[in-house]
Amino acid sequence: MNAKVDFYFNKGKWQKELEQLRMIVLDSPAIGYQLSEDLKWGVPCYTYQTRNIVLIHVFKEYCAILFFKGALMKDPDEILIQQTENVQSARQIRFTNVQEIVEMEHLLKAYIHEAVEVEKAGVKVDYKKTKDFDIPDEFQTRLDAMPVLKKAFESLTPGRQRGYLFYFSQAKQSKTREARVEKYIPQILNGKGLED
Repeated sequence: MNAKVDFYFNKGKWQKELEQLRMIVLDSPAIGYQLSEDLKWGVPCYTYQTRNIVLIHVFKEYCAILFFKGALMKDPDEILIQQTENVQSARQIRFTNVQEIVEMEHLLKAYIHEAVEVEKAGVKVDYKKTKDFDIPDEFQTRLDAMPVLKKAFESLTPGRQRGYLFYFSQAKQSKTREARVEKYIPQILNGKGLED
């Protein structure tokens, strides 16, 4: 256990569930590997030889264990959930009470073991490329009208490009998409991503 992570397990309505998940993940002899506990992205993250394997996090309606490369794992029990349609690699197992976790302990350890095996094998997720994402018309119009914007956008990392494309395209109305594009033009021109 890592003391700097303790605070996460002492808050909110999911405290018992989180403590149970923590004990399962840290029961290293049972899964055959020593996982390290750390704090990443503000949540408990468990690594094997510095590589991210799982994290534990909470939402309003559930708590979950997330497997970073869950898309590559076998899922014979069909319990892995793709958080949203745009999540390419990670998969969750969700819980709404501590009893569900207790009943799944053996299965969770098997999934954690497989997650480490996937990482050890060096298997990589085949992520969609930026070119596979649609460019909203409102953004394409601005790119066509402003060569400097097009050049700046193309200079961004693929992840930053995808972040913008996803964010712009999520707006249902054209007016909202236009407003989002306008708002972030200066940020793109400065070589920054959506969250920078």
